[in-house]
Parts: sequence; C-alpha cells; structure tokens
Amino acid sequence: MTDTGGLRLVRLVARDFRNHADLDLAVGARVVALVGENGAGKTNLLEAISLFSPGRGLRRADLSAMPRVGGPGGFAVSVALGGESEHRLGTGYEPPGHDGRASRVCRIDGAPASSPVAFAEHLRVVWLTPDLDGLFRGPAGDRRRFLDRLVLAVDAAHGQRVSAMERALRSRNRLLEERAGDGQWLDAVEREVAELGVAVALARRETVERLDRLIGETRDEAAPFPWAAVRLEGDLDDLVAVWPAIEAEDRFRLALKQGRPRDRAAGRTLVGPQTTDLVVRHGPKDVPAATASTGEQKALLVGLVLAHARLVQAMSGIAPLILLDEVAAHLDPRRRAGLFEALEALPGQVWMTGADEALFAELAGRADVVRVAEGRIVPP
Repeated sequence: MTDTGGLRLVRLVARDFRNHADLDLAVGARVVALVGENGAGKTNLLEAISLFSPGRGLRRADLSAMPRVGGPGGFAVSVALGGESEHRLGTGYEPPGHDGRASRVCRIDGAPASSPVAFAEHLRVVWLTPDLDGLFRGPAGDRRRFLDRLVLAVDAAHGQRVSAMERALRSRNRLLEERAGDGQWLDAVEREVAELGVAVALARRETVERLDRLIGETRDEAAPFPWAAVRLEGDLDDLVAVWPAIEAEDRFRLALKQGRPRDRAAGRTLVGPQTTDLVVRHGPKDVPAATASTGEQKALLVGLVLAHARLVQAMSGIAPLILLDEVAAHLDPRRRAGLFEALEALPGQVWMTGADEALFAELAGRADVVRVAEGRIVPP
C-alpha cells in the first residue's frame, strides 16, 4: 500500500447534513480548530468526516437521523484529499423512494464504491469524543465497541465480521428458544459462530498486542499523558492465545454445544467474543484505569488514542485523520500544551473542536482556526 503519511483533508463539503444546509470549507493546515458556541455545528462536521470510515460514525447514529430538518430528506458529504496522492470521496443518504427503500451512496473520484469499507484505501480516521470519558468505569460492552473501533481503523473488514458474528449468535439464540431439540441446525449455526468468533477474536488480539507493544517501545515516563497497558480478557481470547485457529474453533464449538442448556435458560450465549473485555491499566501507577482519578483517566484515554493513531500508520501506511471533540477544554494548561506538542509530532491531520477560541491560542499561526455559527462558517 502506498504510504500516504502526508495526506490531508483540504476541502469539506456538506449539503443538508445535520444543521449544515450548504457548507463548503477549504483548509490547508495540519491542525484545524473548529470554534463556536454549543449547538453551532462543530461536532456535526467531525461526524461528517467520520462517515468516511467503516461503521456508523462517531455518534453511532442511523443515517436517517442525519439529514437536515426541513431539508429534502437526504444529505451529501464529500471531502477532497491532498498530499502525495489526491482523491475526492463522497457519501450520502437517499431517503426512501417509491419502493420504500433508503440507500447509502459512496463514491471515490466520481465512481461508485461498494461501501464505506472502500474508503480505507485512501483514508483512515480515529477519534475521541466526550462520550468516551467514562469508558474505563463503564460496562464492558462500551469497551468492546471502543476495541472494535480500534480494530476497524487498521482492518476495514472487521466490522463486517462482527456484524456476521452477531447475526449468527442471534440465530443460535432463536434456535435454542424455538427448536432446542434440532441438533442438526444447531450444529450448523454453531459451526458458523465458531468460525466467525475466532476470526473476530484473532483480529482483536493482533491489534491489542501490537498496540501494547508499540506503547511499551515508545513510552515516556515524563510525558503529560500516562502510558497504558492493554490486554484482552475473555474465554475465547484465552483460547486463541494458546491454540491455532482451527483448534480454537473446535474447542469453541464444543463449548457452545455443551453450553446449550445453560444458554437456553439464560436466553443468550454466555461464551464467545461478545463477552470480551478490554482491560486497561494506568502504566506508571500500575493500577486499573477504573481506579484512577477522573483527570488521570482522561489523560490516559488521550494517550491511548494518540498511540493508536501511530499504530494505524504503522499497520496501514496511512497517517489517520484525528478527530478530537472538546478535548482541550478538559485538560489543565500543562497537558493542553503537551497535547498540542504531541499532535504536531504526528504525521496525520488533526481536527479539534472547542467553544472557547482562547483554548487554541498556542496554535496561532500553526493552525486553521474556523469559526462556526448556526450551521455556517463565519468569516474571521
């Protein structure tokens, strides 16, 4: 894959997206700061960029929720990429027509693309939003979604595997409820669950092990953002850590078969990748991340996302766009200065939001500061 470390987003166009009726924004700097009052539409622009990655975007919203209220019912977003190679990517949503079906549109340089997965050949995106602030103390499901987003940034096909696995699990649960005595059908669906589950677990394991190794090799005890130790915890994760894929599939399939009575009583499958947890420790203090202070958790999360951005480039050859929503406002001055220094050391472009322009004063002359108000760009 061609190294696109110098890639930048140089133009963003949004039509009828969220509160943006007709936005056309050109930028040139490696750091872009979107400033404006709450509700102005800053995060909407980050969300628009996030649609050029596999999955549902940084808000995890349905496409049908994104068209502008009062608009025609659909939306279109496009980005122009500059750097070592130049491309134009477009995506949008077309509301239900006469046949009652809505559709997602994806284009690369004017030609139709099969899905957002195709964008990964040209663009990778990572992000950090305020919704992740409670990640370490929240439920394991939140950390699994975060984990799968980490994997998606380096393996664009991961989302399709996870979706297929979830469909297979639902089929198994339904069979256990309605046709528990049909061993032939259960054997077939459990074979599918085992194959998909092991593939998902292996992809997660590779990403987490590489991330943990990269953090260990580059950690700086004096850095403003503490380093994290990361690992996976789960029954299937233990299997794939010890056994080759084929053997792990056989053992997982046997566990599913033996667990049918228990799973039927529980109404769900109790073993597998849907129970995996991402375990994070505060490295310098060697304590669980969940026990660290709120400020320490925020700093730990920022450091983890920055390390992930470096991993994305190392594994894909593409320096990712980094989207940081309202991050600077929650950091003390020392860590805010450390954040800007760390971001400028990364090869990828950074888009940040903040309500107070003063937060970005240290970036004067080094960043494009874009003022946003009521869904439009305000001239300086």
